[in-house]
Order: sequence, then structure tokens, then C-alpha cells
Amino acid sequence: MSLSSKTLRTRDRRILRFAALHLIQVWWFELFLPRIGLARLAAPGRSRRMRRLAQRFHVLAVDLGGLMIKVGQFLSSRLDVLPPEITKELEGLQDEVSPVSFPDIKAVAEQALGTSLEHAYASVSATPVAAASLGQAHRAVPSAQDEELAGFASAVVKIQRPGIGEIVDVDLAALRRVGRWLSHIRLVSDRVDAPALVEEFAVTSMEEIDYLHEAANAERFAANFAGDPRVSVPEVMWERTTRRVLTLEDVTAIKINDVERLKAAGIDPAEVAIEFANVMFDQIFVQGFFHADPHPGNIFVTPHSADPQSSGEAVAPGEARGWHLTFIDFGMMGEIPETLRDGLRRVFIAAASRDGKSLVDGIQEVGVLLPSADTDELEEAMTQLFARFGGMGFAELKEVDPREFRDFAKEFGELVRSLPFQLPENFLLMLRTVSLISGVCSTLDSKFNIWDAVEPYAQQLIRDQRGPAVQDIARRAGATAATALRLPGRISDTVDRIEGGRIPVRTPDLDRRVAALERVGRRIVSAVLFTGLLVTGTLLRDENAVIGYGLMVVSLIPLLHVVFASRRGRA
Repeated sequence: MSLSSKTLRTRDRRILRFAALHLIQVWWFELFLPRIGLARLAAPGRSRRMRRLAQRFHVLAVDLGGLMIKVGQFLSSRLDVLPPEITKELEGLQDEVSPVSFPDIKAVAEQALGTSLEHAYASVSATPVAAASLGQAHRAVPSAQDEELAGFASAVVKIQRPGIGEIVDVDLAALRRVGRWLSHIRLVSDRVDAPALVEEFAVTSMEEIDYLHEAANAERFAANFAGDPRVSVPEVMWERTTRRVLTLEDVTAIKINDVERLKAAGIDPAEVAIEFANVMFDQIFVQGFFHADPHPGNIFVTPHSADPQSSGEAVAPGEARGWHLTFIDFGMMGEIPETLRDGLRRVFIAAASRDGKSLVDGIQEVGVLLPSADTDELEEAMTQLFARFGGMGFAELKEVDPREFRDFAKEFGELVRSLPFQLPENFLLMLRTVSLISGVCSTLDSKFNIWDAVEPYAQQLIRDQRGPAVQDIARRAGATAATALRLPGRISDTVDRIEGGRIPVRTPDLDRRVAALERVGRRIVSAVLFTGLLVTGTLLRDENAVIGYGLMVVSLIPLLHVVFASRRGRA
């Protein structure tokens, strides 16, 4: 089913209009007012403006649906580049929308499968199991022939929403244009590579709407846990799977966070928490390919039909006793490539040796900081971090009062947010996944401590990295020696430059003159801006009274700056 060109054009305009209006607002308060000496006028309402911006985007995303909900979820995870007021507001943006009518979704499935649903399946439920922004899922019974081939008698069919391909294309085109706008704003470009972020999001989005990609992920994930009794994965029915339709074995069981049902089934939630954490950290630290969306809706606890313990059978080491974890939805997967592992290794070595400068160098190598970053203050913050917590092992760290960590975060949070951090996507997915792991496990067991789960993997990293650590220490020693050898020459060169007058020296009189010129320049800019806003408002008043009068009122701000700045100058 194709959407009309008018519908798509309207969608494109709404996205661009929203972006343009709020970019103008940001430009005015964050760039222009500080430039003309009115930063104190803009600062008090910054948090409120950021929250309002996020709230308006939340409304827009829910109204438009499609990819815009994914955009909101993506932005909510970008703690590295967005203020907390925005990320916190967008955290609650859920990927749940009204379901598409069954005749419409049926038409999409039949077009993708090349046959009628009645021929493809013995039956398909008209009521969706779940509806999301990109597609929805329905229970189905495979035909007798497909059941024999696939080996399962009940299925779940994921079907894309009508016109979602066109919607994604329009939304990505609009986002790319916004990314180009942002790249021309120095305040933004110094802190974040906006076009690169858009492309990163585009790649992830195109993978999510390709169900063949998700099916391949499911099989790769299953291969990683082949023979592991702790984990199961639904089988893929490839005969009924295309880019727009995915048919999987129905593996519905107890949701991992349904504590009451777990207890009713005789399953200890605390044991589930430990097993879930171990399985997830195996994916991250051992396999390097992990489920990046392990929220409770995507993990089931599946009781066994017969408990091996009760039947007297021996239980294999590491085998879940009477139940196992079942994972579904492999559209969002994370991978730790070798390059990222090497960078993380250097970060780990620097952290282990409590070397703030080397840690910052390692962070830059991982690609977390943009080249424009001024790292001196960050090095100082890392040095203080090591001074406060550096001598502690895991056992001691997990006993530290959380308020102490919060105080440190509060102390240096603004510094970190001011730096041009831009986490690589897989690194960000890993952090998000660890956060979800902690949340699920805490629901299952209020006493769960994620340090206990991480500690064995950290110890293994220490054992594995001894060789590289020695090499890194040797490299740093060599660099220190080379710097010491160059130091006398550099001191001599500095003295020569001072004597030759090549190092400028600023005098108080010169500073006063420069400051006076800057004040004159600001008054001129304010006067020009006052005239431009007043004339524009007068011209627009008849066409749009709200905008016209609004601009005329705003023009008073630069006018007041001209008047009062002049009086201060005469005084």
C-alpha cells in the first residue's frame, strides 16, 4: 500500500518546520544574546526551554509515528551530546502505537509473500499481539507442510506497517537536511558531528525494517548459544520470511519481570537475575555480539516440562535448573569490533594504572571525543576521580555510598556535557544494554548488585591484558624519556622567542581599548538587529499578526541594550 505524495510532502514539511523554528530559538538564546553581552538574560530559562523543546518533539513524534518515535528513542540515549532535560523527557517515549486494521496489514503481507494469507498459513489471528511504529505482530498457525519443514506448530508473524518504507525515506531525507543545517552552526559542530549521527541512525533504521537482517541476527545469536542449556531462540521459518514479513516460532512464556508468575511456577527470581546477568555479560565480554534491547518484553523465562532434579537426572554444569531464558526480537543488536576492543583495552590499562592523561588519550582513540575537544579540564577531572576512587577494588567500590558518586557526577557533570563527546554507536548500545540489565535484575532481586556480576569478567580482562599492559607502560616510559630529552631545547627556544618579541605581551591599557571597541561593536550590532526586527515585524503584521507583533516586541531587547550600554559608556 503506497501513501499519497501529498501525505509524504506534508510529513516532510512538518519535520523541517519544527526543526527550523527551534533552531532559530536555540540560535537566538544560545548564540546571539551571549554575543551581544546578554548571556545573563538567556541563562535562567535554559532548562525550561530544553524541556519544552523535548515535550513538543514528544508530541510531534507520537502524532507522526513511523520513524520519528525511533528518532525520539535514539535521542533519549544520546547522553553524550544532548542536555539531560531533553534525554530525560524523551525516556518515556514508547514504541507503541495504534494497530493498523487487519485488512490493511493483510494486504502488505500478501504482497510481500506473493500469495494469500489463507494459502501461506492455516490461520492468522486478526488481533495483533503487539503494535509498534514500524510493524506489528500476529499469532498464526503454519500450514501442515510448513510445520513439517520448520518443526513447530505455532508461529508469530511480524508484518511491516503499510507505506513504512516511504515514510522512512522521507523522514531520513528530512533528518539529513537538518543534520546539514546543524553542521553550519559552530556551537553544534564543535560538539557533535550531526551528519554522522544522522547516518548512524539511518543505518540502524534501515536494518530494523529489513526482516531478513533480523532473521540472520536470530540465527547468529542462536549459533553463539548452541548447546548452551541456559538460552533458547525461536526458529525462523524462512519459507514465510521476506524483507517485510518475518515468521518465527511462537515461544511466548513468562515475562522475565513477572515476579508473581515466576514464584507461582516455583522459580526463584533472584536466581533468574543472576543467570540473566551472566548470559548478557557473556554476550558483551566473550562473544562480542549482544542483544541490544533486552527489555522485559523481549525476554521470557521458559519452565521445562520436567525438572531434571525432580526426576533424579544429573544436571550439567551451568545448566539452568528447571527453566531457561528465551530471547526474541533481534532487530537491534550490538557488536564489539576488534578496533573498539583495542581502544577499550587502552582505556582499561590507563584506568588500571590511574593515569588521567593516558585515560583521556585512550578515550580519544576510541573515538569518544571529537578532535575539537579541549581535554585539559577533563584530564584534571580524571586525576581527581582516581585520587578519590582509584585505590579501590571491586569489593570496595560496590560498598561506596552512591551519594559520593552522585556528588562527583554533579561536580564534573557540566564539564563533561560541555565537551564534544560523541560515543560510537556500539559503545553507546553497550552502555544502554548494561543499564537495562541492571534495571531488570533489580526488579527481580532488590539486593542485586551489578558489581558482583561484572567482577569475574573484569578479572579475566586483567589476566588477558597483562601483555599489552606491559607494552603500554614501556611505551609511556619511552615517551616520558623523549619529552625529558627535548625539554632543554624547548626552554631555550621559548627564551629566544621572548627576546625576539615573537611572543605577544598584553598590557592593561591595550585590554581596555579592545574592550571599548568590543562594546561599540555590540551596540552597532544591537542597533542593526533592532531595526531589522522592527521593520520585519511591521511588514508581517498584516499577514500574521502574532508573528508580526512578536517580532516588534522582541526588537525592544537590542534597543534596550543600545540605550543602557551607551549610558554605561558615558558614565
